[in-house]
Amino acid sequence: MEAREELRKLRESTGMNRKEFCEYFEIPYMTETDWELGHRRIPQYLLHLIEYKICIEQLADKHKKETMDD
Repeated sequence: MEAREELRKLRESTGMNRKEFCEYFEIPYMTETDWELGHRRIPQYLLHLIEYKICIEQLADKHKKETMDD
């Protein structure tokens, strides 16, 4: 899978639109748009960092929800 496809799937997994995603990760809108459209290539390390942050936050939310249920 290409980096642009991975980025799009990551963004969609958050439920955010492109504008919200850019604001949340403090990425300029046009930069993220260029990455998703394939006009520019997102650095692989940055793609991994975004994925890591999303995973950590999903785990934290899951833990918080489980703790509240107890």
